Amino acid sequence: MALATFNNPEGLSATGNSMYAMSPNSGTPQIGISGVGGKGSINSGALEMSNVDLAEEFTNMIIAQRGFQANSRSITTADAILNEIINIKR
Repeated sequence: MALATFNNPEGLSATGNSMYAMSPNSGTPQIGISGVGGKGSINSGALEMSNVDLAEEFTNMIIAQRGFQANSRSITTADAILNEIINIKR
């Protein structure tokens, strides 16, 4: 499998989902065989360390939890209002 290195890896443009594209700042890719000339090696069956930003994921989880709590409170409030209406009618 061929791998590429760049003169300026920080110049690559992020395209999303941990994918990057060549940009004028990154330079042209030097494509070659893995493990040769400073290119990384590929190990089958090995796990790579995750590149997930834990702080961002915890923030997203807290936002989702707050939204769920707000929705459950509105359901509880609607239920209480309906109970009062039923009690008034009796």
